[in-house]
Amino acid sequence: MLTFFDRLVEVNFTSAAVRMLLAVLCGGIIGMERTYKRRAAGFRTHILICLGAAMTTLTSQYLYLNLGYYTDMARVGAQVVAGVGFIGAGCIIVTRRNRVKGLTTAAGLWVAAVIGLSLGAGFYAGGLITTVIIILAEFCLAKLEYRLMDSAPEINLYMEYSGRPCLENVLKFCREKGMKLLDMEITRSASGDKSASCVILTLRLNKRSDKQEISQLLAQLYDIKGVEVAEEL
Repeated sequence: MLTFFDRLVEVNFTSAAVRMLLAVLCGGIIGMERTYKRRAAGFRTHILICLGAAMTTLTSQYLYLNLGYYTDMARVGAQVVAGVGFIGAGCIIVTRRNRVKGLTTAAGLWVAAVIGLSLGAGFYAGGLITTVIIILAEFCLAKLEYRLMDSAPEINLYMEYSGRPCLENVLKFCREKGMKLLDMEITRSASGDKSASCVILTLRLNKRSDKQEISQLLAQLYDIKGVEVAEEL
């Protein structure tokens, strides 16, 4: 198979068509997973970025090899990587409750651009192998990640409360349950209520707990006077 691609190293109509089609294929495969999870940057976005990156590298090669413009071919590709970084930054969102979303989507856009650059340069093996590895990581390793998160001994607790005594009672409750306070961050309330305070607690449990046990702990927090919102981040 790679012997077939060796014939397409030179820049001509056939090699350009193959590189563009492979860029569409690889970008689309990566974007399908994001579309399946209903992310903003999905199927079409990944195709456009991968195709645009491939066209950038291909154009640089064409200017250098066919038209005799002796310029640095890697310079244009470097600008693509930097430019995609700005697009990826637009996918990263920090919610009111300090949840960071969009990191995987931003990374997917960046790696789609890199794959496009490699395909446009004629490095077919690198682009195709990287695409396969990414798909395996997104579909297979995602399940492993969720299992690790479910069995993690630490939780991030978001809580809205009124009055300092309420926070002291919550911390006392956590100590009685054998939980260790690792970090505490007081922020603005996500509901916009100026009378309510907001705190994000990082707690280490005394044992591994499943979702049901954590839900029971959160339900018990509502029994403390002054607790208005309590949920796991």
